[in-house]
Amino acid sequence: MEPLGLNEIRERYLSFFESKGHLRLPSFSLVPRNDPSILLINAGMTPMKPYFTGAEVPPRKRVTTCQKCIRTPDIENVGHTSRHGTYFEMLGNFSFGDYFKDEVIPWAWEFLTKTLEMPEDKLWPSVYEEDDEAFAIWRDVIGLPENRITRLGKADNFWEHGTGPCGPCSEIYFDRGERYGCGKPTCRPGCECDRFVEIWNLVFSQFDRQEDGTYLPLKQKNIDTGAGLERVACVMQGVDNLFEVDTVRKILDTVCEISGKTYGVNHDDDVAIRVITDHMRSSTMMISDGVLPSNEGRGYVLRRLMRRAARFGRLLGIEDSFLVRIAEVVVDRNKDAYPELITRKDYIMKIIAQEEQAFGRTVAAGTEILNQMIAGCKSSGITVLAGEDAFKLHDTYGFPLDLTKEIATDNGLTVDEDGFKAAMKHQKDTARAATKAINDTAWGGTELPAEVVADKNATTFVGYSELGCDAKLIHIIKADEEGNLYPEEEAFENDEIIAVFDKTSLYATMGGQVHDNGVITGDGFEASVISVDKDNSGKFLHKLLITRGAVRQGAQVRINTDAAMRMAIARNHTATHILQSALKSVLGNHVEQAGSLVADDRLRFDFNHFQAMTKEEIAKVEAIVNDVVLQDIPVITREMAISDAQKLGATALFGEKYGSVVRVVSVGDFDNPFDMEFCGGTHLKSSGQIGQFRIVSEAGIAAGTRRIEAVTGAKCYEMSKADRDLIDEVCGALKSGREQIVERINALHGELKSLEKEIADIEKAKAGSFAENAAAKAIEIGGIKAVISTCDASDASALRDTADKIRDNIGNGVVFLASCSEGKVLFTAMATKSAVDCGAHCGNIIREAAKIAGGGGGGRPDMAQAGGKDASRIPEALAKAEEVLRSQIK
Repeated sequence: MEPLGLNEIRERYLSFFESKGHLRLPSFSLVPRNDPSILLINAGMTPMKPYFTGAEVPPRKRVTTCQKCIRTPDIENVGHTSRHGTYFEMLGNFSFGDYFKDEVIPWAWEFLTKTLEMPEDKLWPSVYEEDDEAFAIWRDVIGLPENRITRLGKADNFWEHGTGPCGPCSEIYFDRGERYGCGKPTCRPGCECDRFVEIWNLVFSQFDRQEDGTYLPLKQKNIDTGAGLERVACVMQGVDNLFEVDTVRKILDTVCEISGKTYGVNHDDDVAIRVITDHMRSSTMMISDGVLPSNEGRGYVLRRLMRRAARFGRLLGIEDSFLVRIAEVVVDRNKDAYPELITRKDYIMKIIAQEEQAFGRTVAAGTEILNQMIAGCKSSGITVLAGEDAFKLHDTYGFPLDLTKEIATDNGLTVDEDGFKAAMKHQKDTARAATKAINDTAWGGTELPAEVVADKNATTFVGYSELGCDAKLIHIIKADEEGNLYPEEEAFENDEIIAVFDKTSLYATMGGQVHDNGVITGDGFEASVISVDKDNSGKFLHKLLITRGAVRQGAQVRINTDAAMRMAIARNHTATHILQSALKSVLGNHVEQAGSLVADDRLRFDFNHFQAMTKEEIAKVEAIVNDVVLQDIPVITREMAISDAQKLGATALFGEKYGSVVRVVSVGDFDNPFDMEFCGGTHLKSSGQIGQFRIVSEAGIAAGTRRIEAVTGAKCYEMSKADRDLIDEVCGALKSGREQIVERINALHGELKSLEKEIADIEKAKAGSFAENAAAKAIEIGGIKAVISTCDASDASALRDTADKIRDNIGNGVVFLASCSEGKVLFTAMATKSAVDCGAHCGNIIREAAKIAGGGGGGRPDMAQAGGKDASRIPEALAKAEEVLRSQIK
């Protein structure tokens, strides 16, 4: 068996299954598409679920991939053992109703024994205990003796997840030798010891699990296999764990080089080295796929991984920023398999650098908060920091528990780790409950009537070239009072129905583009279009309002598309394509579409970017788009094989699934386009038809995601006219020409500032005069002076300034002032140090006095402030203040 590098194994696997008629697909994004049940792709088959369920048509019945995966349930164990990791790659070959057990088992054996040259006597298969068919293939076709084939129960060799497709599986184990075993004579696949390591799982999806727990045969049998690439590499390289595999070991060695540590010498150092190695593999791949650090969802997973890596770097004694250096090695070792790492490298490194810097600030801020908690414990004589406080630091501020323990220990305290774990468990239980609520079944369902679902005939869309067509009404669907859909043969005036035709010119809502509007007519019948959607089998679902007459199933009708609305939508869609290329030109190639809306009145484009755009960047993007508009560049659409489109460099929506034939829209010739994208939407004939493009707003909608809203065509004219009208109105108000508007506003602003200063000076002089008079009228309480009075102050700041002046004038005493401005009651109390020494406490005085006026507040012994609601009771509040002060001064 020849030692092979991880990258070589990956390529051999994919090439092997290409030779067996499989389409090689690139890894799907780690961010799931239309699957709210998971945060991140965690298995090779996860992106394939729509193909297995029939919700989408696969590009070919045979597919092979190497899928990037992330699993984080055991994140706390990563590093503490050499077996746990969060990032891995899963090799897989899939059949969607094509081949089955007779083909996949021999192919698996051929790949392992011929392509990888693994010794046959080291390979042990297991099968589900009731799967005689698979057992027979291993025995009769492969030629293994029966004692080399292990039958295992449902827990080990039957794959199912809720209701839906499921089936038995056959796993292939590699025998690492007796020195890894338990020594028992019964040791074989399924044993808990480390001798037999599972390297490949062949899942035979042949049943449909019902709600009652019964299993029905699937009409279309599928194959889903998964082989952990790192596990296979461990076997091929003769190493014990994933951290010893060549590509991973290079990352680990870089951590050692930066930290000055030697791997394998000290247990605690080894834990830290493994954590950094694993977490930076995951982090780099996640950022490449568009995930950005945040405090929720997958962004929180990324932030936790990166901060954990940074924290363990501190434990290794690394003082400077270092995560970028590790990520550069991750990119270098994976760039051939995942070329997007190179195109997005600068972006990846910038995000990592920013997050590491942010973590440094978090440590500083968290330390300050922790010190306050520790001070509170000490002042109360408590020697244990509450678990809830430690969890708050961890969850809210990203402050690691081990750092909390370290600082607490330095201050003679311990941390209630059981309380911390309880708070952590509560949070996880809450998250699991939320996930379960949206994922009771792994496969989902449909609300359409059964006979409509059974009809797999797709609607023919002619709208790319025609704005109207004759069509036949195939299905009429109505809804009862509870919203349940049922088939009907006839519909009448004022009925709302869903209609399915054999063909249509109306575009359905999809790909971010809204549906067309229009009118449908027939013999004595007319209906207006409310909406158009498309189901998984390609049927266009037209929601209609019957405005005249009646229509029966099977009727011939005329579908007419609203041409003006279609043109407005096309303007915004073509402009959206041009906008994306302009953003890449100005901001960088890391820009990826994160969502869009193409309507008739506006366009909205969401994209990945780590900071707000500057005014200059927005202006530059807008100018680039308008320049393309003025050039009147041809917009060309073609259908072609997906492989040809990829060779041309057409931009695909990241993480989107496409068929074997795709539609490509190019702004400009295909050999030298300004923009070229996969797109099924409706577009213009040339960029000049956009007329004009204008960005209305740019804002953040989530961590690392920005949104641009813009308009085109007539909407630009409407906005320009509104701007002109507003400017004319401003000119009239200022009695100024357009050219002098800014100059006139600046002059008025200067005059306003001067008047404000005059008023402030008057208020200051007034306060000084009031302070002198009030101090002169001070009463004496227990040997100190007291000024307890109302004051004409415009706001809380002015009230404090006045009280401060009176305190300075009385030398030794207490000031209590009340004011009412615009119906708002304000109180302020101040005391000199000598008055405090005599027992005065402003916080207590003001708290009792404010209650009288229906308010509340408090503060320190020497200064306090409060508010009230009832101005009529201010005299009573003043009396209460004097009463409390007299009780304090002994």
